[in-house]
Amino acid sequence: MNDIIADSITRIRNAAMRRQDTAKLVYSKTVESILAVLKEKGYIESYRADDSDTKRFIDVTLKYDDQGRSVITEIKRVSKPGRRIYRPADKIKKFKNGFGTIIITTSKGVLSNDEAHRQNVGGEVLCTVW
Repeated sequence: MNDIIADSITRIRNAAMRRQDTAKLVYSKTVESILAVLKEKGYIESYRADDSDTKRFIDVTLKYDDQGRSVITEIKRVSKPGRRIYRPADKIKKFKNGFGTIIITTSKGVLSNDEAHRQNVGGEVLCTVW
């Protein structure tokens, strides 16, 4: 597996489509930072690192609305290993009229588009969620 972020996003997307309660992701500090932004924005209930096996995993509890639909309508990987996408601070705007979130890795860590705009930092666009 070359792109652990794309694998994690795909696992979350597939678990949400099948209406599963949890998704099991391979551990990475970057993935954990992305999950922290998703939790802060209300897209997932919680996440917890699991050290029981020789390989570390993260258990993610997904969030659903009252009708049983996933809170995550769409989650996409933007920057890929073969083609990196960078945005300067002045190009980071609202996504989907403020209903969506862009997750960016910056020199100050992994941030949402709102926080990156507030701190006036740009960086690599990891994924979009809405």
